[in-house]
Amino acid sequence: MTHTFDCSYLPNKQEQLLVLQEESLDLTLFEKLLALGFRRSGETIYKPHCPHCQACLPIRIPVDTFIPSRRQKRTLKQNRDVSWHLVDNCTDEHYALYDRYIKARHHDGPMYPPSREQYDHFVQCSWHPPKLLELRLNDELIGVAITDLLPNSLSAIYSFFAPELDKRSLGSLMILLQCELAKQMHKEYLYLGYQIHESRKMNYKTAYHPYEILTANGWQRSE
Repeated sequence: MTHTFDCSYLPNKQEQLLVLQEESLDLTLFEKLLALGFRRSGETIYKPHCPHCQACLPIRIPVDTFIPSRRQKRTLKQNRDVSWHLVDNCTDEHYALYDRYIKARHHDGPMYPPSREQYDHFVQCSWHPPKLLELRLNDELIGVAITDLLPNSLSAIYSFFAPELDKRSLGSLMILLQCELAKQMHKEYLYLGYQIHESRKMNYKTAYHPYEILTANGWQRSE
């Protein structure tokens, strides 16, 4: 268990994490931990365990029943000129885009200032190297979604994109593409991390219907 520290998402709140540090982990077990509300950052498995707050709600999309909204269909149509594919390795090109993204979009957050050491620390994992979904426009890298490919699911770790192309809704596009990828691979879920209703930065995750939220009574599907 970590010490309490200032919450990154809610003002005047204290955060505490239940942490598992494993040198090796079976992917089936890791997926079971995801279903219990855990996440991965680098080689650390963690779960919020805050003494006076339960705002962080694990959220996932059952990809077979997911139906894009009108807005999401427009995003897909608007980006028909964007190509995408999976790659296995982090590159200097990826980090350069991450650096631009953090400096432009998250200069007031815990990931600022960006550094290559920080980036590698939360991306790399010796027992399960992630996949990277690249988005390219005219061969130029414009977006990257870091994702874990698991036996029955995909788990979205982090995504970043060219900040000057914010009108293309590339963040949303990368979630839609991960849903499509999960469906093509016959996976059941796309895990999106934590939904925080009180945080404007985190509320976008409930735009993908239907979604499931982990509660004290198990996973509950949205209407």
